[in-house]
Amino acid sequence: MKKGRKAGEKMTSDEKITRKLLAFIGQCPTAFHTVDSIRQILEKHGYRECPEEESWGLEAGGKYFVTRNDSSLIAFRIPERKDGREVADFTGYMIAASHSDSPAFRIKANPEMKSAGAYVRLNVERYGGMLIAPWFDRPLSVAGRIIIKEGNHFRTKLVNIDRDLVMIPNVAIHMNREANDGMHYNVQTDVLPVLGGETAEGAFAELIAEAAGVPKEQIAGDDLFLYARVPGTIWGANREFVSSGHLDDLQCTYGDLMGFVESGEKAVSAPDAADAATISEDVSEDASQASGFAIPVLAVFDNEEVGSGTKQGADSTFLQDTLARIGQELGLTEEDQRRKLASSFMVSADNAHAVHPNAEGKADPVNRPRMNHGIVIKYSANQKYTTDAYSAALFRAIAETAGETCQDFTNRSDMVGGSTLGNISNAHVSVNTVDIGLPQLAMHSPYETAGVHDTGALIRVMKVFFSSALKAEGRGRFSLI
Repeated sequence: MKKGRKAGEKMTSDEKITRKLLAFIGQCPTAFHTVDSIRQILEKHGYRECPEEESWGLEAGGKYFVTRNDSSLIAFRIPERKDGREVADFTGYMIAASHSDSPAFRIKANPEMKSAGAYVRLNVERYGGMLIAPWFDRPLSVAGRIIIKEGNHFRTKLVNIDRDLVMIPNVAIHMNREANDGMHYNVQTDVLPVLGGETAEGAFAELIAEAAGVPKEQIAGDDLFLYARVPGTIWGANREFVSSGHLDDLQCTYGDLMGFVESGEKAVSAPDAADAATISEDVSEDASQASGFAIPVLAVFDNEEVGSGTKQGADSTFLQDTLARIGQELGLTEEDQRRKLASSFMVSADNAHAVHPNAEGKADPVNRPRMNHGIVIKYSANQKYTTDAYSAALFRAIAETAGETCQDFTNRSDMVGGSTLGNISNAHVSVNTVDIGLPQLAMHSPYETAGVHDTGALIRVMKVFFSSALKAEGRGRFSLI
C-alpha cells in the first residue's frame, strides 16, 4: 500500500494527481460536460476534431478525435515512422475504453409540479441503477444540454446552473418511525426535488434560459439531469482516501485520458496545480515514438449505466466505425483490418468494488480488493467481464513495466454482479480484452470513495499501455512490443 501524507509532510505526487482529478470532475456534472472537458484537454495538446460527417484526411504523426452525440468520444494517434516503412505496417490497435455517464435523476418534460399549495417540485426519473438514499438532504442543481432553434438551424449548448438550486428533503423521523428499519422509495412520489415555494411557478424554464444566455422561446429540446453539489475532498488519517461524485467512472476516464495524452507528448512544461487539464511532469523525452507499431485509441462511451444500447454507447457501431475509417484512410483492405484486430488489445476500465469495512461478508472470501493496493483485474465465469488468462497476463506485464501491482476481483459465487463495457463492445470489435477498475466504496452513490494513490497508478500503467503494441503469433502466442 502506498502511504498517504501525514500532517506537516509535503503533498505527494499522487495527491497532486488526485486534486487534478477532483478539478476535472468538478467540470463534469454530466456526460456532455465530460466530453467537452476532454475535448478541451485534447485540443490543448494538439489533437484535431474529425466530425463524422466530414472527410478526415489523416496524416502520419497526426493526433485526432471524433465525438458522437456530444457525450461519447474516441481519440487516436497515427504513428509517424522514422524507419522508412509505411504507416500501414502498424501491428494493431491499443484501445482503452471507459464511460462518461453516472447514475442520476433525469428531468422529465414539463417538469414543474405544485405540491401542498406551498411548493414547486420537479418531475424526475431514474437514470441507471442508483443508490437513492444519499440523494436526500444535500444541495443539488441541474446541468446538461439544450437545443437552440434559430430559424431552420439548430445548435447545441451546454448548460449548468452553477449554484445550489434544489433539494430532496427527507420526512422527519417523527412522521416515519420506521425510517431506520429500511425504506422502499417510490421514485414518482418520494424523491421529487423542491425547486422553490409557491411563487417559483414558471421559474425553471427561465432559469435554464438564463444559464444558457438565450430566450426560453428558442429552446427546442433538452437533456437535463440533477447532480450533487458537494465538492470532492481528500480525507483519512493520512489523507489516503478521496470522495466525490462521479468517481465511477470519471476516475478511470481521467486516468486513461492522462495516460493517453502523456504517452503522445515529446515534452511537457511544469503543470499548474489549479489547471485540471495539465498533465504530470514524469513524461519521457520522446514518448511519441514509443507507441511503436500500434495505433493508440482512447474511447469514452456514454450510457453504460443503462445498458450501452444507444448510438453513442459501447453497444453501438461507434468504435467499429472509427477503426474502419482509420484503416480505410491508411489504405487497408478489409482483410488487412481483420489482421490488425487480431493483434489488438483493449482495456475496459470501469471502477471495481473494494472490500467494505462494514460489510466484509459481501466480498468474495479470497479476492477482496483494497483501495491504494493496486489496479483491479475483474473476472466473471459468465463473461460479464471479458478477462481471460491471456488478457490478464498481458495486462499484468504492462502494469509491472510501469512499476505497479494488480489485484483480483470476483463476485461471491452466490451473488450476481454487474456488467460493463468490455463484453458489450466485443460484440462489435472482437479483440483480446481485459476488464479492470480502481477499487472504490459506495458505487452508484452521488458521493463515492476511492484511494488517493490509484488514479496516479492508472495513469502510469496506461502510459506504458499506449506506448506498447501486441503481436499475435498464432496458436495462442502473443508478444508485447
